[in-house]
Amino acid sequence: MFGIGPSELLVIFLIILILFGAKRLPELARSLGRSIMEFKSATQNIKEELDFTKLDDTPAPKPPQAEIKTENQSQPESGAKQQ
Repeated sequence: MFGIGPSELLVIFLIILILFGAKRLPELARSLGRSIMEFKSATQNIKEELDFTKLDDTPAPKPPQAEIKTENQSQPESGAKQQ
């Protein structure tokens, strides 16, 4: 496990025990476990959302374009004679 042997794990555990105390150690482990579960849940939600967008291959419909009148369009001039 990451190149750490049993003796190194024991030393790390003893340092944590000295720093946090025996009473606080179960609380610390519980909160660490909850944090890991929340992280896994969040990553799973993101994966599901990304998979959902991959499945939706149909492009979104384009909104209708408004007609824009330009000056170059042929319109009867006000001064021109109509037949």
